[in-house]
Amino acid sequence: MYGICNLSIVPLRAIESDKSEMINQVLFGEHFTILEHTQNWSKIRLAFDNFEGWIDNKQFVKISEDLFRNINKKDTVYVKELVDIIYNTNNEILTLPMGAPLSLLNNNKLTINAVDYLFEGETISGEKGKNAIKQFAFLFLNTPFLWGGKSPFGIDCSGFTQLVYKLCGYQLFRNANEQATQGEVLSFIEESEPGDLAFFDNEDGEIIHVGIILNDYRIIHVYGKVRIDTLDHSGIFNIDLQKHTHKLRVIKKYL
Repeated sequence: MYGICNLSIVPLRAIESDKSEMINQVLFGEHFTILEHTQNWSKIRLAFDNFEGWIDNKQFVKISEDLFRNINKKDTVYVKELVDIIYNTNNEILTLPMGAPLSLLNNNKLTINAVDYLFEGETISGEKGKNAIKQFAFLFLNTPFLWGGKSPFGIDCSGFTQLVYKLCGYQLFRNANEQATQGEVLSFIEESEPGDLAFFDNEDGEIIHVGIILNDYRIIHVYGKVRIDTLDHSGIFNIDLQKHTHKLRVIKKYL
C-alpha cells in the first residue's frame, strides 16, 4: 500500500499514539510506502529519505502503486516561499510550508485521487550551488526549535540542514548521525567552505547536533531557535551565553 500527505504539516510519531513523541513531520505532497496498517494508525516509510514512523490514518490518503511510481519518476518541485497557499476543488485553502513537494504540478494544477488543486505560487527545482545553501539557511533565522520539526513554524537541527539541502537539490538523511555518514570528511575548519556541515557529539561520542558553516568562522544552527554563533576547533561558542555549547566532532563536504 502507498499514501500521500494531503494536509499542510502532519506529525510522524514513534509509536501509534497521539501522546507519542513526534520524531518527524510529513509535509503536503510527500509520498510514502505503508508498512503496517491498523484501524487508526499506519507505519510508513517516506520515499524521500526512507524515514519510518507512525501517521494518523485521518491525515493522509492512499494512492495507487502506479501513482506512487509515477511520482518517483518525476523531477521534484518544491514550494519556494516560506509559506504559501494551495486551493482544492471546493475552493478551500491549505497552507504550504517551504519545501513541500509538488511533483504532480502541471500548469499550476495537480490532482490527488480525483481532487484537483490549484497552486499559483513560486516553486524551485534542480541543483543549486553552495551560495544558495547559505541564502536559504538565512531565511530560517529565528525559527523556533521543535523536536522532529522540519518547517518554518518549528524545526530541529537535522531537519534544518536536510530541508536547506533539499531546496538546493541534494538529498540528506533525516537525523544528524545519519547525515554524518554522507559526504567527504574535512580535516580542518580552514578547509571548509560556506555550506559545508559541522557535526557535534555528546560525552558518549554520539553525534547529536549539526549546523551549516558560514563565512568567518560562523555557523548557523538550531539551538532554541535558528541562530548564528561562532565555530572554532573546540566547537560552537554561543555568543549570548559566552561559552561553548557543542563539541565539534567532524566537518563534512557534500558538494
